[in-house]
Parts: sequence; structure tokens; C-alpha cells
Amino acid sequence: MNTTDILALIDAEIATLQQARALIVGTEIRRRPGRPKGTGKKKRNLSPEGRARIAEAVKKRWAAQKKAAK
Repeated sequence: MNTTDILALIDAEIATLQQARALIVGTEIRRRPGRPKGTGKKKRNLSPEGRARIAEAVKKRWAAQKKAAK
């Protein structure tokens, strides 16, 4: 037996084992798990002015909560 015959037998055995595993698990074997590339949303950047508006609103809300607690 030469090496190509041995490799062919090993590949056939691997394929058989993968099919048996798929039957036991009940699903097909995935090659690439997870979400496909390119389907995610782009990151949104916040301007410094927008960040300042949010910070001011949070400070006002904290002040109102602190005042209501007293």
C-alpha cells in the first residue's frame, strides 16, 4: 500500500465518522459557525456636541433625583 491509498482510506473513515456524528447530534456539521460577515450594523459615532447634550441631561436628571430624595 502506498501513501495515497492510505490517505484515501483515512479520508473515507473521517467522512464516515462525520456522518455518524451528524446523525447523533441531529444537525449537520457547520464549517463556519456564527453570523455571516458583512451583516452587522455600522458603529455610529457621537459628535462632541451630542455627547455634551447627553451629559447635561444626565446631570439634570441626577439633580432632580437627588432633590426628590430629600
